[in-house]
Amino acid sequence: MKIVVTGGTGTLGTHVVPLLREAGAEVTVLSRHGDIACDLLGDVPPIETDVVVHLAGGQKGDDVATRTLLAACRGVRHFVYISVIGADTVPLAWLRTKLACEQAVEASGIPFTILRAAQFHDLALTMVRGLAKLPIVPVPGMRLQPVDARDVAQRLAGLALGRPAGRVTDLAGPADFDLRDLVRDYLTTAGKRRLTMPMPLPGKAGKAYRGGLNLSLDGDRGVRTWEEFLASR
Repeated sequence: MKIVVTGGTGTLGTHVVPLLREAGAEVTVLSRHGDIACDLLGDVPPIETDVVVHLAGGQKGDDVATRTLLAACRGVRHFVYISVIGADTVPLAWLRTKLACEQAVEASGIPFTILRAAQFHDLALTMVRGLAKLPIVPVPGMRLQPVDARDVAQRLAGLALGRPAGRVTDLAGPADFDLRDLVRDYLTTAGKRRLTMPMPLPGKAGKAYRGGLNLSLDGDRGVRTWEEFLASR
């Protein structure tokens, strides 16, 4: 099986690519410095392969990049896309873009699989580490379900090697946390002392987070815990 992976050198891709190769797939990485070197926001050469696993993403332009990639596909039998839980429920520009990507995949005519996952442990750590740089740590009122990138990679590799399945069950981390608990865990592990201050999130997005619309209540759960991840860092 020939598989092209976009974003194969990123947080998720560095776990997905080895899993696919171990399973016997012939994997080509498409990224700025990959086997196929290109920018998805620029010109993309024709992609002739059995499966595309689209992991590349950023804060802006994901919808344009996804449409460009889809237009470059030639004879692709399965397009696998990683999205985010809450893409259709939390009114943030970035999440609206992820939803637009999903819709482009669904409308492409290429058989597809879409997996929505929660925020990775790595992103949660970046968030709390940034907050903890301040002398008084503002803690927005929200709950998160951080999931380990390796758990997501295992699921994606299995999906890529299987048949197109449409939108599959969401994947979240093994536990739900208030953001203040993640901040507390980080401060303890890092040996830092900080005062924390609750901070309400304004607007429609704040209302969505307070209502837990970013959470998956009946999805699948990963295995590696936040505490295990934090201890390893």
